[in-house]
Amino acid sequence: MRGLGGLRGTLAGEACGMADDARAARARDRVTGTGRAWAGGAGRAVASLGTMQRFEGRRWPVALQAAVAMATPAAVGVLTGHASTGLLASSGAFTTLYAAHRSPAERARILPLVAVVLTACAAAGAATGPWPLATGIGLIVVAAAAAALVYAFSVGPPGPLFPLIAYGLASHVSVLEDGVRHTPPGEVIGAFAAGTAFACLVAASSLLRARNRVPVAPLRALLPGPRWDAVTTELFVRVLIVAVVGTTVSLVLVDPERAYWTVGAGLAVIGARPGRRHAAQRGIHRIVGTAAGAALYVAVAGALTLPPLALAAVLGALQFGAQMLVVRHYALALVCITPMVLILAGAARGEDPTMVVVMERVLDTAVGATLGAATGLLHRVRRSP
Repeated sequence: MRGLGGLRGTLAGEACGMADDARAARARDRVTGTGRAWAGGAGRAVASLGTMQRFEGRRWPVALQAAVAMATPAAVGVLTGHASTGLLASSGAFTTLYAAHRSPAERARILPLVAVVLTACAAAGAATGPWPLATGIGLIVVAAAAAALVYAFSVGPPGPLFPLIAYGLASHVSVLEDGVRHTPPGEVIGAFAAGTAFACLVAASSLLRARNRVPVAPLRALLPGPRWDAVTTELFVRVLIVAVVGTTVSLVLVDPERAYWTVGAGLAVIGARPGRRHAAQRGIHRIVGTAAGAALYVAVAGALTLPPLALAAVLGALQFGAQMLVVRHYALALVCITPMVLILAGAARGEDPTMVVVMERVLDTAVGATLGAATGLLHRVRRSP
């Protein structure tokens, strides 16, 4: 009997050992699988730089509207002797980028709300601009509020990015210089209000064609909500992480005036879609495209000095190119977007970005885009049983 008991003990011990080995093997497989998944995901993200996405439909009407809405205020500002104000008003062109997939009649209902939001964000930027700490806190609040609105009401691309850009540009031109604001708050708010209103009119011009004047659903049906589900929560939390971390890093370690660029890069990566692959690809495209766009800006700005009126035409051309490319290749679109934003931010302050400033913007983009891509890890991957 003792021999039989000993045998049972031996078999039990071997069974436990086999179970431990199996658990260890599964753990190794999980680690190996995770490593392969990371490597595969990174490889696909890099490979996407060489791929043009298919886009069904007509993009040029929205691209043309955005170009006209950007170039016209800049040209009017130059012709009337208020170039800086005209460039601020040009930022209202970002209004036309929303609801791009909808019919002209639906856009005519939605875009005025976008215009109000962008103008309100610009007003907040003008209010906090002279005080770096207040600007940083406002940046977080604006990012969170814009994300909550955009995601809860299913506004869609380009997400909360441009409300934050409106806030950042307005605060950028509202800083104190020798104890005086660079641009009075009334001028900042008025420029954004006029620019966004003009953008709405440009978009509504499509209704001049009789076939575009069709009945549309009530606004409540076009923007249903507020809806707060798992996807909305994930995107909102990611925006909040980018806003808090990016702003804190800029305030404490870098430069408060650069915070909106860092946070903006992170929000652009997040966009309006969840998913790790999407985040990784957008992050790599954002960094590569911004670096290439910055190099293009430096090369052209160093070789040419354009008259102000020609600069308005260049802004319109860059906006058109960006909107034609953004649905097909994000990095190539950023080759147009980066010089455009550098021109807007610099010229609105009456200065051309130096090489140092351009390199700082590339670094800020790399930090923000990496942060935005990293938040993609919050997305829960569904594993097959």
